[in-house]
Amino acid sequence: MRTRLSIIPILVLLPATSIAPAAEPEPTPEQVKTAVTKSLALLDKSANEYTKHRDCFSCHHQALPLVALTTAKARGFEVSDKTLEKQVAHTHKHLGSNRDNYKKGQGQGGQVDSAGYALLALEVGGAKPDATTAAVAEYLLLRDADRDTWRVSANRPPTEASLFTAAYVALRGLRTYGTPEQVERIEERTAKERKWLLATPAKDTEDRVFRLGALKLAGADAIDVKAAADELRKAQRDDGGWSQTDALDSDAYATGTALWMLHEAGGLAVTDEAYRRGVAFLVGSQREDGSWYVKTEATN
Repeated sequence: MRTRLSIIPILVLLPATSIAPAAEPEPTPEQVKTAVTKSLALLDKSANEYTKHRDCFSCHHQALPLVALTTAKARGFEVSDKTLEKQVAHTHKHLGSNRDNYKKGQGQGGQVDSAGYALLALEVGGAKPDATTAAVAEYLLLRDADRDTWRVSANRPPTEASLFTAAYVALRGLRTYGTPEQVERIEERTAKERKWLLATPAKDTEDRVFRLGALKLAGADAIDVKAAADELRKAQRDDGGWSQTDALDSDAYATGTALWMLHEAGGLAVTDEAYRRGVAFLVGSQREDGSWYVKTEATN
């Protein structure tokens, strides 16, 4: 089974559009811009098509596309404001319909992954804090409060299997939408999470990516964030890409997430050789229609 992804790679390619032309075989800025433009059309179509048929929130159709689309818009690419508004409204409506369950700490399908990614979608979409986001933040505080970290509710790698992914989206959601009344508990939860993150090793690329991001959000010491970034960077393959696991080939999802988080949390410059090699891998592996094909690990 194969799944088509064209979301995370765009986050990596967008900053690269401003890189000065490099010697072959590295792509030129024009080639990078073409790659981004082709994929933006697919993201817009996919996100809008999803909301025609489904009422529930989807990490793959709202959260990640909104991150890519808003990043593209900020860098001067043409993006439909109507699409952005529609996806934010769709996400907010779904969260609001489960507000009482969130306030009780019960959540909904997808649990922490869904709640955290939904808040991420609202954040990048510019949604203001309100009673719904406060309820979701309360859920994140109540969920697994007796544990060292948040649990995942599914085993669908790579995006719904890693404890580190859940930790990243939960911490980011609390940081963005936590209320003044929740601040003390958020600080306590963050400190506990930081201790767990420092003590727990990553086992694959998804873990390494979101462990790095979560350490940064949790306020870990710079030396620990750098160590996590170095570990992720060292996993880059000779072809410039990253693989989801040691047994798999490099792919666009692993490469995109790795460079995204190395840049965002690890401070990796887009002019760095590792970043440029990753961009070259992504441009070179893009399909003609603007998508990237990634072999899924999920079995359901």
